[in-house]
Amino acid sequence: MAAMTLAGCSSSEPSAGAGEGEGAHPTALANVDLANTRTAPSAIDSASVGDLELAWSLPQRTKGPYLRYIASPVVKDGIVFLQDPSSNVEAVDLDSGELLWERRFEDPVSGPNGVIVIGRVVYGATRTRAIALDAETGEELWSTPIVGDGTEQIAMAPGYHDGRVYLSTATFAGEGDEVGVLWALDARTGRKLWHFDTVPRGLWGNPEINYGGGIDFTPAFDGEGSMFIGVSGPGPVPGTARYPWGSSRPGPNLYSNSIVKLDERSGEIEWFHQVTPHAVCAGGFGPPVLARAGGRKIVTAVGLGGIAVALDSASGELLWRHPLGIHNGHDHDGLLAMRGEAERLKLPLVSYPGIYGGVFGPISLRGSTAYIAVNNGAVRVTSQESLEAVGSYRSELIALNVGTGKIEWKHDLPDPILGPTTVTNDLVLASSLGGDVFALDADSGERVWGAKLPDHSEGGMAVVGKDLLVRSGSFGLYGEMPRLVAYRLGE
Repeated sequence: MAAMTLAGCSSSEPSAGAGEGEGAHPTALANVDLANTRTAPSAIDSASVGDLELAWSLPQRTKGPYLRYIASPVVKDGIVFLQDPSSNVEAVDLDSGELLWERRFEDPVSGPNGVIVIGRVVYGATRTRAIALDAETGEELWSTPIVGDGTEQIAMAPGYHDGRVYLSTATFAGEGDEVGVLWALDARTGRKLWHFDTVPRGLWGNPEINYGGGIDFTPAFDGEGSMFIGVSGPGPVPGTARYPWGSSRPGPNLYSNSIVKLDERSGEIEWFHQVTPHAVCAGGFGPPVLARAGGRKIVTAVGLGGIAVALDSASGELLWRHPLGIHNGHDHDGLLAMRGEAERLKLPLVSYPGIYGGVFGPISLRGSTAYIAVNNGAVRVTSQESLEAVGSYRSELIALNVGTGKIEWKHDLPDPILGPTTVTNDLVLASSLGGDVFALDADSGERVWGAKLPDHSEGGMAVVGKDLLVRSGSFGLYGEMPRLVAYRLGE
């Protein structure tokens, strides 16, 4: 299953005791703030966005057969920090685009990955290890292995709060016996504090075949001692010749395809909500986002299944559920299989959005409006072990009221959006697989600015001050040279 895109920008957070001098230095978090809103303060708005000009373009050097440059940069104190698909970390001068230092690991991951900066420390991961680097020099401060001998990998940018760093394994190979695990680590030393198995070690009955769980995106933190995670889907998908439609994993397959609230100090579960029980053609979630609407604290999330939900953040009560984009009647195929009605699932089967459509990247939030990029692709199932992507893969950027679940506006696009949306002032920004980076009016959805990137874009965006940073290209695809591209407001 293709991994989804991760995003990040700069932010400020009260002192929480991670890196030395943290209280005096702003942090750079994966999705701007603890709530994952991706609302970035900047000087760029609808009145000034037309003055954006190309400032510099930095080539990315990682070698490989096909590597996806999808992790977003983060910016702190005039320095851009970013990670490439081989886990290598770079520090770049924001003003000039000059490479200041790099730390090379040459440990490829499927992504999304990325780094955050707390005080004077850069936190991230290779395929198997959590790492902490000195932000000024790139020197490794500590390294903690959290992946064993299996084919799992760490594919996310870390979460951070109150002196703890959070990273999770994710399952990709589909060879059985793979379990996603969330780890809490001491930010100063890398010492393991607790772990939470996102799915049971017994893998619902048949660990030789089954796998699943894990987290691809940074958790959200409410600042009151709780954290919210979005758990990926179960496997095999949809099943095997001997065990069709997931019959090797009977039941709902908790906590796959779920939003889970945990005590951030202990890892104990507080509540969960499973959006797609026993999923057969639906993937996991983007990062949960915390919001206030109608005087209520809520958590909202959406993922590859293309179904947005909002829950009461205290109780987990479902407030609304809204399918986004094209759905063609297969949202409940997993329930049919789980209830022994698999004879109603006829092959070949085409499911919108399936595991190749829906929402790939993080969403953003402005007030009570979420901005969500939905891809209208589908999956064709010709056998239990044969899936292929089909459909036109056009996308639509949707403004959704998180208090009511009602769509406020929709902007149609000719190409998929695999990365995040980002809000700054009265704009929502995104980039497309076709190589366009653009800004829409956040109130109306009207396009107010756009530029052509050197190559296509799978995501990776940051906004800070007068600068917009976008990742372009993937190594080995169409002979592209991946780049980090900086646009800056003119004088």
